[in-house]
Amino acid sequence: MRHARGYRRLNRTHEHRKALFANMCGSLIEHEQIKTTLPKAKELRPIIEKLITLAKRGDLHARRQAAAQLKQDQYVARLFEILGPRYKDRQGGYVRVLKAGFRYGDMAPMAIIEFVDRDPNAKGAGDKARVAASEAAEA
Repeated sequence: MRHARGYRRLNRTHEHRKALFANMCGSLIEHEQIKTTLPKAKELRPIIEKLITLAKRGDLHARRQAAAQLKQDQYVARLFEILGPRYKDRQGGYVRVLKAGFRYGDMAPMAIIEFVDRDPNAKGAGDKARVAASEAAEA
């Protein structure tokens, strides 16, 4: 029987899994679309949806709960300033998981996880800004 086996362990310890999902949530909040394996994407969906629900609440306690789960304050700020107001009128279902074929090296099933009403310009915007800043500093 498989009682009390409600999540995928992904061959990781609890601490490793917690850090993995904190990093993946931060990347998804920053880029609004990431590509990962299908089991990781399916496990990430309830975690990120709970964070969006906290952002919709928007009070101090919700901000502290989100900060405890995310690694960096910039992700918490983006979550509460951009994503929370964007989904204020939506009753759940903030992300979608799309199957994206299989990885070449090990045939792992891949997936794209993205926000439903995502901003297409957000993907890679932080990286482009960092490269532009470093080029401006060199010139």
